Amino acid sequence: MDRSFARRRLLTMTAALGGAALLGGTAQAAERHRPDRFPLPNGFRPEGITIGPTPFAYFGSLANGDIYRASLHTGRGRVISKGLGAEHPTVGLKTDRHGRLFLAGGVSGELRTVDARSGEIEKVYAVGGTFVNDVILTPDAAWFTDSFQARLYRLALGTRGEPGAVTTVPLTGDWEQGPDFTANGIERTPDGRALLVVNAVAGGGGLMRVDPQTGAATAVDLGPSRLPNGDGLLLLGRTLYAVQQSQNLIDVFRLNASGTKGTAIARITDPRFRIPTTVAAWGGRLYLPNARFDVEPAPDTEYDVVAVDQV
Repeated sequence: MDRSFARRRLLTMTAALGGAALLGGTAQAAERHRPDRFPLPNGFRPEGITIGPTPFAYFGSLANGDIYRASLHTGRGRVISKGLGAEHPTVGLKTDRHGRLFLAGGVSGELRTVDARSGEIEKVYAVGGTFVNDVILTPDAAWFTDSFQARLYRLALGTRGEPGAVTTVPLTGDWEQGPDFTANGIERTPDGRALLVVNAVAGGGGLMRVDPQTGAATAVDLGPSRLPNGDGLLLLGRTLYAVQQSQNLIDVFRLNASGTKGTAIARITDPRFRIPTTVAAWGGRLYLPNARFDVEPAPDTEYDVVAVDQV
């Protein structure tokens, strides 16, 4: 090899590696400077969180259905969408890449969609649910859980995420419906072929794998682990994070591709947890709103968001 060419190649590679290291160091520095705790408005009563393709988190209010957006770089935010009032809370929510929010309406029995840019409520679907709790997006549908009825709601989505018709999918098979909150958080299996739903009753609390075509549920083998207070779910690759709200912790599982079996690999606790409910991820961190269900809510009750490292 020509020595001058070899030298130029070595210098080019060194510069590239140095640039990559600089970019990596910049990203790590930026992450260190992002706040790992920031406030939400007093009296907001958060429950759900979602983070889209940009570093902004959206939170839903149990008090009146408002949507609050906060920068993950600064922790500052504002209400971007006014809710429909006390009888129309926002529980779980998800955002898609088209700038649309999908909201679970809790006791209102509603599914709602909101334009995340303008804050305008686009559509309200009255599905007759008793407590529409959480939502997950798949390529062709938004799926919602109902905590007091053995069924899911499927909101069909078009090619650009536009919402269509709603259908009800009864839950059968291993599904066990209790007299109190039963279904809660919802996710997809790693292979994307089925849904994972928290069942707070069956087997002392655990996960069900649900066939989206039939609604047939099969208990996921979690070994000796139980999720009696399971709430929000987050799947990153094959790693499933399950928030156990009143226990102030996150149980972490490694799933097989089909989601039929999970192995407990970690448990995340933090003294800043004050009954966290749901979880979303950005830049190596997990963000959780503290719902503070152990205190009587009032207009001056303080709420916040905490961040912990991913496993």
